Amino acid sequence: MQKTTSYSNARTFDLILSSMLIALVFVATLLLNIKLPIAANGGLVHLGTAMLFIASILFGPKKGALAGAIGMGLFDLVSGWTLWAPFTIVARGLQGYIVGKIAWSIGRKGNSIAFNLLATIISIPVMLGVYYICERVLYGSWIIPVASIPGNIVQNVVGILIAIPVCVVLKKIPLFK
Repeated sequence: MQKTTSYSNARTFDLILSSMLIALVFVATLLLNIKLPIAANGGLVHLGTAMLFIASILFGPKKGALAGAIGMGLFDLVSGWTLWAPFTIVARGLQGYIVGKIAWSIGRKGNSIAFNLLATIISIPVMLGVYYICERVLYGSWIIPVASIPGNIVQNVVGILIAIPVCVVLKKIPLFK
């Protein structure tokens, strides 16, 4: 009977943690965002990307993918970007997974600043590619999507500049080691 209770408690904690990470990404995207005046589809800079990176580095690929996909997908659904939700779910789910997978590779568990930085940088072209293809489909042009690339790069750079130092600090706390 003891094993069942322990397993049940672990699953409950896992569900609560995943839900909190999703909520953090959603709130950071919703409350802390700036619409870029680059072009009609110039994009949005928000702190949800930083939260996605933090979740992936601290808790690994599965939680990072869920937090990014669901948190930012929900943002799209409730904020007038509904058409983008399916693409966001794919782009940000992949981005969270990639960051977590690299940061947690070979038993690192997000403890290597160099690999955390590498992970975030490697995830950017994947995110850019998914959104580029999405815009190609939506706008019927290979040229129009180019206008959103600078904004997406800015958003990711801001996310990296926030997430890496935050993770360094949080990794010093025993709960996150």
